[in-house]
Amino acid sequence: MCHLATGDMLRAAVAAQTPNGLAAKKAMESGGLVSDEIVVGIISEAVKKPECKTGFILDGFPRTVVQAEKLDAMLKKQGTKIDTVLDFNIPDEVLVERVEGRWIHAASGRSYHTKFAPPKVPGKDDITGEDLMKRKDDNAETLKSRLDAFHKQTQPVIDYYSKLKKVTTVVANKPAADVEKQIRNAL
Repeated sequence: MCHLATGDMLRAAVAAQTPNGLAAKKAMESGGLVSDEIVVGIISEAVKKPECKTGFILDGFPRTVVQAEKLDAMLKKQGTKIDTVLDFNIPDEVLVERVEGRWIHAASGRSYHTKFAPPKVPGKDDITGEDLMKRKDDNAETLKSRLDAFHKQTQPVIDYYSKLKKVTTVVANKPAADVEKQIRNAL
């Protein structure tokens, strides 16, 4: 299945200067948010690509019930639908621990964790030996703000799809292999 991360798709649409990309660029340059219609339009374009014909995974969208409804309406027009919504269930405090310990190698995107996947040499990338860095949003305060937004805005999306019997809960506070198995079983 193709992976559709809305942030990446927005940047690609802007770079490719598609009509939706130009509209998104205008919104971003004026300091505004990119409208749901533009994001749904970008998703609409993406799911038509050959690599998405056998299925796709949306990452980062929908985040509100209104977005879910707009997404469902667009997909229905295309003769498709959301089959499964994965609800990654994990305690907030575990997420805080994961975020606070994360380090990345900026050039490659490789990530490390001080507790769960430490580099061979503290603060250095295992392959290049270059310095690791913390993303500016990898802190408890930013995560807690995002979690508050999730609980207020996105949890209702889970409830929306639950009523449609499309949600599979993934117990995400387990080893990666266990989480992967749950995902494969759900899909």
